[in-house]
Amino acid sequence: MEPLPPRPSVLTTARRAALVGATVLTAALALAGPASAHAEVEADTPRALATGVTLTFVSEAESDSAGFTELRVVLPEGISPGDVSLDDAPEGWKLTAAGNGYTVAGPALKPGVDAEHSIKVKQLPNARELVFKTVETYSDGEISRWIELPTGGKEPEQPAPVLKLKAAAAGAASLAPSPSASASAGASTAARASARADVTRSPIPSAVQAAGDDDSGMPTGAVVGGVAAVVVAVGGGAWWLAGRRRRSAAAQS
Repeated sequence: MEPLPPRPSVLTTARRAALVGATVLTAALALAGPASAHAEVEADTPRALATGVTLTFVSEAESDSAGFTELRVVLPEGISPGDVSLDDAPEGWKLTAAGNGYTVAGPALKPGVDAEHSIKVKQLPNARELVFKTVETYSDGEISRWIELPTGGKEPEQPAPVLKLKAAAAGAASLAPSPSASASAGASTAARASARADVTRSPIPSAVQAAGDDDSGMPTGAVVGGVAAVVVAVGGGAWWLAGRRRRSAAAQS
């Protein structure tokens, strides 16, 4: 009768379990991957009631075959299109005021090139944060809508750019609205509601939705937590198996 092959030691079994766990963890992190392209906003003076503030918007390119041709930005309450002017933009791009915001558009950028533009705002409102819903249009007609806000503690797949503000400086006060701002404020509520609905009512393009589906909407922390549980389970199973083999060997002797 041929002798049985030597059983792996407890240390060897544990090492194998650790290797399996590390492999699973690496694969899960690879699946989590970086987030898809997005839109962002920042300010040179992020403070409530600050005046003459420059806001810079960056839209990351997510198409390899088409470039940006237009960005539409919905201004938050407290900022009127009449209080906004274009400070910087891609060559040939112009700003056009709209009922609830503005568009900045021009010749198509090269595929893969981010769209960056800056506006000068007369005064920021007295708020803790400002939301700038943004709709991006590409030269092939594809549209990306960065207009979603967190709900129920869950991060959205297409988050709107959000600017967090510091508290207003001591003695700061709201400026009188400009004539153009007053005219904009006199526009009918129905017209403004219609303009806002136009930004949100259309479905997210299939290409953008596919990118969101790849992320599966699961936070990286949840992925790592799940993998950690798998590693613990695998390790625990390995130690249990090693202990069982020791008890079996003792019984046979």
